[in-house]
Amino acid sequence: MELIWFAVFALLMAGYFALEGFDLGVGLLLPVLGRSRDDRDRMVAAIAPYVLANEVWLVALGGTMFGVYPLLEGEVLPALYPLVVAMLLAWIVRDAGLWFRRRIGGARWRAFWDGLIVLGSLWLSFGWGLVLYAAATGFDGPLMHPVGLLAGAAVTLLFAWHGRVFLGWRLPGFAGPARSGRALLASGAVAALPALVLLGAGMTYLLERSAPAATLNVLSLMVLPFAPIMVGAQVWIWRTFRPGKGADLNPSFF
Repeated sequence: MELIWFAVFALLMAGYFALEGFDLGVGLLLPVLGRSRDDRDRMVAAIAPYVLANEVWLVALGGTMFGVYPLLEGEVLPALYPLVVAMLLAWIVRDAGLWFRRRIGGARWRAFWDGLIVLGSLWLSFGWGLVLYAAATGFDGPLMHPVGLLAGAAVTLLFAWHGRVFLGWRLPGFAGPARSGRALLASGAVAALPALVLLGAGMTYLLERSAPAATLNVLSLMVLPFAPIMVGAQVWIWRTFRPGKGADLNPSFF
């Protein structure tokens, strides 16, 4: 049962990086590709149908971590508390930017919230790199180590590239050559690699901190039956909003 839940945890983490990664990447690219107000509206509208569904993966990941690996709470949160708080604030700021940017039509209002989308996306992306570095070093040592900073920069660049591929698929010709669904799938797999490498390296560490077998059995009965609903919702969203099939961009989303 420990191996099954480790596989579930790995799937959730890889899925979050692959799916939320392009959302954050598009946010990072707003000042680069969004040269006009209409361009920025199109970029935000491109990710609008996916944002909330993608964030569900993070919620599920957090719930799984505290349910399956309860011992990590006492080890991870004290070491990463400032970073976790900052990332939660960045998450709130990014989402607030998405929701409020079109509530008033003024140029300054729009520019303010667009700036918060960029800043929130930047800190979330960079923060995930720091989290991966901290986990790889056993949560022992300063977060702002040069290697940690490089990890943050690498994840940020990776998400930005993933976001550009997504825009090439969702908005053909907007961000360079049109991209196929296979190209987007490949970039998503690459975006998930840091999470998978980390989990592979920390497999023994996690398995040693698994909840008792009885707890895992109860969690399996309570949680796993709902997994098909989560996957089915994702499939429905991607089928409904794929280019050329009900995918006309509607700025009223955000």
